[in-house]
Amino acid sequence: MLVYEQTRARIEDYFDRTATKTWERLTSDAPVSRIRETVRMGRDRMRALILSRLPDDLSGVRVLDAGCGAGPATIEMAQRGAHVVAADISPQLIDIAKRRLPRKLHKKVQFHAGDMFDKKLGNFDAIIAMDSMIYYAADDIGAHLAALESRVSGPIVFTVAPRTPALMAMWYAGKAFPRSDRSPIMIPHAHPALVKAAHQNGVRRMLRPVDRITSGFYISEAMELRA
Repeated sequence: MLVYEQTRARIEDYFDRTATKTWERLTSDAPVSRIRETVRMGRDRMRALILSRLPDDLSGVRVLDAGCGAGPATIEMAQRGAHVVAADISPQLIDIAKRRLPRKLHKKVQFHAGDMFDKKLGNFDAIIAMDSMIYYAADDIGAHLAALESRVSGPIVFTVAPRTPALMAMWYAGKAFPRSDRSPIMIPHAHPALVKAAHQNGVRRMLRPVDRITSGFYISEAMELRA
């Protein structure tokens, strides 16, 4: 898990030291650039897609929001009745999520600043991970799906960066021209390779693609592990 831990450390550094204000603005209704507006729209559509895979009534359901960021999905799931564990590697993003959580929902949400897959967080009825596994290699994703499978009774819905020509072009450009303020590089994945990695790590359930969202510079694919 050394590669996973090294990647996790880079992500924490990026969100806590470099991009906190950027992500706070992006996840609000504040004006942003045209490029970032396409990303905001894409993320809104992806969040709606992921949450559509869960029941409308989540009363009594315990859900892990893995990589909750500023907490928009956490809020919606809590409003639908879920008990949400909102986990993120960035303490600063957790602080933003806490400030944005309506007071009436405080008893519905447990925040965790740290590893989103920490075993100490317990078991769940469902797990979502929106754009929080996009920086990891296929084997890391497969290993975590295998570990989570025994801790969740319902679906695991998460996103990956799909291996498309457009995204691969951006990926190679990002590797060739790194900048200190750029986010950690996403790792694009093809569905067959992810399925192979999952099975090699002992995942028993079927891993299926749900849908892909493309909005300007935002390209992401929802995947689902469901019994």
